[in-house]
Amino acid sequence: MGDLLLEGFNKIADAKRIVIKVGTSTLTYANGKLNLRRIESLVKVLADIKNSGKEVLLVTSGAIGVGAAHLGLTERPRDMGGKQAAAAVGQCELMYIYDKHFSEHGHVTAQVLLTRDVIDDDNRKTNVINTIHRLLEYGAVPIVNENDTVSFEEIEFGDNDTLSAVVAVLSGADALIILTDIDGVYTSDPRINSDAVFIPLVEKIDDNLRKAASGAGSSRGTGGMMTKLHAAEMASAQGISTVIMNGCDPSRLYDIFEGKPVGTLII
Repeated sequence: MGDLLLEGFNKIADAKRIVIKVGTSTLTYANGKLNLRRIESLVKVLADIKNSGKEVLLVTSGAIGVGAAHLGLTERPRDMGGKQAAAAVGQCELMYIYDKHFSEHGHVTAQVLLTRDVIDDDNRKTNVINTIHRLLEYGAVPIVNENDTVSFEEIEFGDNDTLSAVVAVLSGADALIILTDIDGVYTSDPRINSDAVFIPLVEKIDDNLRKAASGAGSSRGTGGMMTKLHAAEMASAQGISTVIMNGCDPSRLYDIFEGKPVGTLII
């Protein structure tokens, strides 16, 4: 496993185009408000990685959670209208923060909002691909989220883990890195089972691994380890390796691009 693990991380270290997905639980405190220090740290690291010559695409969650907190709601809305209204508020807040911090480091951001029906239509999908490639050509940082303000069940991706894999495939990325609130993949949920064993390398996602995955990781997000494994499967089908890692310390991304094992590598 050791040689294969190092070989996999060396390949990611050499990646030119990277999609990085950050979840709501990483971006916010338990009360739903933005963790500004972590966002500032994340943006600084991503800007520096971009300065090194890599192309970075950011898939971000958090619009609904941030919008709910900004509106003074005590909990995340459960009805569709409430979610869409919270997303409309939260998306403004998120992009303002991202643009502010990226611009401080000399980088231009671009907002890309997607729904599944756009990707399912060949012509519209081609337009998305062309737009992403042109943004990267111009040196911008595409910041992608589901368009929760207009999305409903029939056209939503359902979670941004899936969306991150879709973006990785559409953009022709070399690697997908998913930041979450635990260190990676375990044999069971380490938050409720102290006997859970960490898995540094996954060569194949099988039924046993799927059974070990749990549901939503926190009340603030929609995804869990199962959706991350599904995203990794989608990416690996197109030859894109995935790393699932803890996002509490964004500086650990530097280790990845120095070829050092961090989190779980799925090849």
